Amino acid sequence: MGKEKIAITLDEEFITELDRLVGERVFQNRSQAIQEAVRDKLRRMKRSRLAIECAKLEPAFEKTLAEEGLNEDASRWPVY
Repeated sequence: MGKEKIAITLDEEFITELDRLVGERVFQNRSQAIQEAVRDKLRRMKRSRLAIECAKLEPAFEKTLAEEGLNEDASRWPVY
């Protein structure tokens, strides 16, 4: 995956905290810390969007759909 350089502006308190973490060797540098923070935030946003979409589903309808045809086919399933 290619990388591109961008410029951002942060409050001084965030920069101080980033520098502390870099100093403690939690991150190699500010860029790595910010990159991981952005990656984590984007992943959380994707998961929350999935949860929102799942909440729109009707459990009874989804169960009926998932079980559709199971009774007919169960007799042909191998025994485990």
